[in-house]
Amino acid sequence: MKLLVINPNISDDVTALIESEALRSASPDTELVVRTAAHGVEYIETRFESLIAAGAVAEVIAEYTAETSDGGPSVGADRIDAAPIDGVVVAAFGDPGMPALKELTDVPVIGITEAALCAAALQGHRFSIIAISDRIRPWYLDCVERFGLGGRLASIRSINEALNGIGSVQQDFKETLLALSRQAVAEDGADVVILAGAPLAGLARELSGQIPVPVVDGISAGIRMAEAVVGLQSGPHRAGAFAPPPVKARKGLSENLDAALAAAQTERTASKN
Repeated sequence: MKLLVINPNISDDVTALIESEALRSASPDTELVVRTAAHGVEYIETRFESLIAAGAVAEVIAEYTAETSDGGPSVGADRIDAAPIDGVVVAAFGDPGMPALKELTDVPVIGITEAALCAAALQGHRFSIIAISDRIRPWYLDCVERFGLGGRLASIRSINEALNGIGSVQQDFKETLLALSRQAVAEDGADVVILAGAPLAGLARELSGQIPVPVVDGISAGIRMAEAVVGLQSGPHRAGAFAPPPVKARKGLSENLDAALAAAQTERTASKN
């Protein structure tokens, strides 16, 4: 199995955190291709920043899934990692571009938010999200409600201090994050704690045993859920809400994104005949 893991922000140090936790979480026979968004912001806190990131993620997915009109490989397919991918993990909490990205390709596309929420829902009735900033909370609340789990959200607690650097959040605020997690359990009634966001990747392992309820790491959940969904071999979307977009005039798209859309639309048309 081969998974494409995409950091939707431009921080290489966060990508390193993502890759480390993804490697620890993946099954031995799972190959990982980890990529960083080519454009966007240092880290994503708002709906608008998520909108920017969504386009960057779509471009990376298209690079790995697009086909030329003659059925050949995508642009840049002379890469050593050009073998087909089996699934995609969007590795930022808030799932930039989701669920729309599911329309772009035949392989499963899993966001770490949906994976973490599913994992939390399987382990307890009420969950709390621990976030890296106050500004990020409204967007996270939107995400939880979109998944229909607003009634099971105990709280969203967050760091309310300026960050020294996105790659050092764990080191700088470890005790704060631990305190917030314990407060979510003791004061908010959380049965499960979700450490939200790629900058916190791997922290759940470090805090093991220090929080009295299950703790979910979004990256770990994303990898394991993606492996499970790929393994189910349920088949692609050819109809319904996540079918490829209809064929229509378009211009200004990158070559890869245009090819990926064309390939998806061709498959949809063929399935109807």
